[in-house]
Amino acid sequence: MKISYNWLKQFIKTDWSPEQISELLTDLGLEVEGLTPYQSVKGGLEGVVVGEVLTCEQHPNADRLKITTVSVGNETPLQIVCGAPNVAAGQKVPVATIGTTLYTETGEAWTIKKGKIRGEESHGMICAEDELGLGAGHDGILVLDPKTPVGTKAADLFKVENDHVFEIGLTPNRADAMSHFGVARDLRAGFTQKDINTELITPSVSAFHVDNRSLRIDVDVLNKTLAPRYGGLTISNIKVAQSPSWLQNRLKAIGLTPVNNVVDATNYVLHELGQPLHAFDASKIIGNKIEVKTLATGTKFTTLDGVERELHEEDLMICNAEKPMCIAGVFGGIDSGVTETTTSIFLESAYFNPVSIRKTAKRHNLNTDASFRFERGTDPNITEYALKRAALLITEIAGGFVTSDIIDLYPNKIEDFQVRFSFENATKLIGETIPKETIKRILMSLDIRINNVTETGLGLTVPSYRNDVQREADIIEEILRVYGYNNINITSKLNASISNTSKFEDYKLQNSISNQLVAQGFFETLSNSLTSPTYTGLSADLKPEHQVEMLNPLSTELSVMRQSMLFSGLENMTHNINRRRDDLKLFEFGKTYHNLPEKRQEQKHLALLVTGNVNQNHWNAPAKTTDFYYLKGIIKTIFARLGINQVNELPVVSSEFSEGLLINFGKKTKLAEFGLVKKSILKHFGISQPVLYANFYWDAVLETAKYNQVTFTPISKYPEIRRDFALLVDTTVTFNSMYKLAKETEKKLLKHINLFDVYQGDKLPEGKKSYAVSFTFQDANKTLTDKQIDKIMQKLQTRFETELGASLR
Repeated sequence: MKISYNWLKQFIKTDWSPEQISELLTDLGLEVEGLTPYQSVKGGLEGVVVGEVLTCEQHPNADRLKITTVSVGNETPLQIVCGAPNVAAGQKVPVATIGTTLYTETGEAWTIKKGKIRGEESHGMICAEDELGLGAGHDGILVLDPKTPVGTKAADLFKVENDHVFEIGLTPNRADAMSHFGVARDLRAGFTQKDINTELITPSVSAFHVDNRSLRIDVDVLNKTLAPRYGGLTISNIKVAQSPSWLQNRLKAIGLTPVNNVVDATNYVLHELGQPLHAFDASKIIGNKIEVKTLATGTKFTTLDGVERELHEEDLMICNAEKPMCIAGVFGGIDSGVTETTTSIFLESAYFNPVSIRKTAKRHNLNTDASFRFERGTDPNITEYALKRAALLITEIAGGFVTSDIIDLYPNKIEDFQVRFSFENATKLIGETIPKETIKRILMSLDIRINNVTETGLGLTVPSYRNDVQREADIIEEILRVYGYNNINITSKLNASISNTSKFEDYKLQNSISNQLVAQGFFETLSNSLTSPTYTGLSADLKPEHQVEMLNPLSTELSVMRQSMLFSGLENMTHNINRRRDDLKLFEFGKTYHNLPEKRQEQKHLALLVTGNVNQNHWNAPAKTTDFYYLKGIIKTIFARLGINQVNELPVVSSEFSEGLLINFGKKTKLAEFGLVKKSILKHFGISQPVLYANFYWDAVLETAKYNQVTFTPISKYPEIRRDFALLVDTTVTFNSMYKLAKETEKKLLKHINLFDVYQGDKLPEGKKSYAVSFTFQDANKTLTDKQIDKIMQKLQTRFETELGASLR
């Protein structure tokens, strides 16, 4: 939310700087995320002054150029070459002097320099309207009033406004602060706490009156639940035109584009007071009647943006006697808005049910300034005041007369909230005793009325616009934020309870594995569980009918719960690769969701994604590319950390991998699958480099870890002995089968088996490959002899030959 510093000072008089105000607002809970300077004319016309053209003669070397001498208030006039057809002696004109920086329509800066144009010196520039950023005119130079004094700064002449804009990260509960008036209310409370007494200035509406009753619009609210309060009046004989510059500057400062004086006035009051308003062209209200009601599902309605929408039976609509004109509180219709030909309007000010507005806005994917406020809850008791304020502003800048009484349909008044407050509970929750008088002063500064006072607490009335303050805990939060979180002392004593939990608790193992992966160069990510339904089509393993769909999605890209961890991980990779971060090692703990026929299923996963190089280029070592075996090594270290050693490896059957392995514990328990992601999937995300992906079924991993213990043995004082085999085997024989066979043959002394070379080539028979394998032996109690080792090696050779068809090379 954008708040103008100059606009804010219309409500609260202060000499505090924007930086000081930012700090105070943040302390009050209205976090200022940015502070940006604003000028109504970019550059502030610094260096531009009023000059008088003394002489104007034809350029000797160019038909379309003139040589002028211009007085800008200095002793020596400036010679300026000008190409404008309307330049003439005796004119008062804006002159950009040497060193002045001007800006193009696209915001590009350019500086006026001394130069020669067709051989004649030029010491400045006589400017056109668009060159100064004052308009779009470029037919010729801007000719000023002859009475304008020479040397006057253009910034003063054109009343360039300098402002600062606060970007406030407003939390959804603070609907009361969604306006300049609301922010000023909080500032007053903050100043009061700092013993600075300042008055909150509200715009006066005492001048409001009904001029005549010549244009009556009847209003009938058919759905009072969705529209608890609805008001309006008519204004006639208006002239729709551009808004005055002061109003345009206010709107531009907070990022709004001025439209016309009527629409701008409603937008101004919205951002001033927080009350959305809507102006209807009265001539387009058929039957001079407004009905506030819902329509049948499927009813067609075209909104201001030209999009035809199908209404829902719960959408509240503002209709005339024949057809709908506006989606209440959200967006106007294309046929009922204010145009240049409008001469009379019906001005609406209402309070709509927040839940209804929120559902309608989400249903139609519309997010407007009005819906943003209505769906969070506006002040139901400000509608009439805002209506008078807007009517006075419109008649001031667009002319016209108020031609009807105020219609205010408010059958069931929304009452203020009654809350009982305990001093003792406040002390317990805050952890420190705040003086009672300080508490009372803070509450009064927040417009919270104190009805009665006792030794133990207070009876309070909270204004209805504070719909987020309805409990004692809310009152305590209000007191604390105004008192200042920074003013609460931090205790030097820490009390904690010691829990007796298993070492196999999920969070403990998750933290252990996270620390290990970070130590190996991985970065943890946290992705949204909501994703796009289009990703389902990228994998045959995922079924559209298994999607868990959102009832009120934020957008189509976030309308379903993810069925796979892969795609959110690839989104992260795309984001990084597009920013030239090609070497990535990412991991994420998260959940997948499936709507199965028998039940909805929620599963936890650990996902690993790697691409690019393991390490950066270095003079002493070449870069090593991540590959299948690198990821496999990472996976083995994870299982080793969890004490899971006895696993089986099988070729993976998945439409997400072009090749990979499935890791099981026993015959049925699936622990993980990993491999190379298919190129067709990577292409969808714009990734051209190989990506490896591992998916751990974390729930199964946790369950398996409970039955596997990490064992420790002392380091043997006796030496290891290594022997090697070079074996010729069929290409179908895997090292894993050789590993298992060796472990079965010698369980006691064989400590390590390592495959250190694989060769396939034309020097070997067809269908054969060569494995170079090392075997390491060790006895914990004595030194092994060659005779013992030779005997074991012979056993291994015999089993390899008989069971695997191997032969020594």
